[in-house]
Amino acid sequence: MRRRCKSIERKTKETDISIEIAVEGSGNIEVDTGIGFFDHMLISFLTHGNFDGNIKVSGDKHVDYHHSVEDTGIVLGMAFAGAIEDKNGIKRFGTYFVPMDEALAMASVDISGRPYLVFDCNFPAQKIGDMDTELFIEFFRAFAFNFGITLHIKLMYGSNSHHIAEAVFKAAARAIRKALTLDSSIDAIPSTKGVL
Repeated sequence: MRRRCKSIERKTKETDISIEIAVEGSGNIEVDTGIGFFDHMLISFLTHGNFDGNIKVSGDKHVDYHHSVEDTGIVLGMAFAGAIEDKNGIKRFGTYFVPMDEALAMASVDISGRPYLVFDCNFPAQKIGDMDTELFIEFFRAFAFNFGITLHIKLMYGSNSHHIAEAVFKAAARAIRKALTLDSSIDAIPSTKGVL
């Protein structure tokens, strides 16, 4: 089985980010964004997607966390897109529901080459730790558009913002893992167009 992996570095006046990603994971995960709760969510994402990842982020966090979070989404999306440049044999679609105590979240993905995000998720709290909850949509938008996927995320219900965030990140990871799985019965690009 081929190992799909990619390393990306991106430096701007606002952030300096390096990400290595491997779709076929073996438990090697290192995350340091300087934002405690964001690290927690990225580690959950990589763990529950069974992806290997090394994510290092430095940025203008003295301003706020917006640039660091959004740019991490950009680079992570670019890394995944590069890792699966050959989409031959992938299942393409994935949907997953994840419960986290009182919260239930759904994520559905199409590795389509057509970037789109639907994020139907409200957080009762404005912050979790010192991270603004409004930044989650910025992360997933940047990730989906730079990965080139259609991603729908919906909170079915929930009242604790920490639980909601965990359910969302885990559901997204599991749905993407399912869509990226190689199907031995498929020896082609899974599209009537012949390209994704």
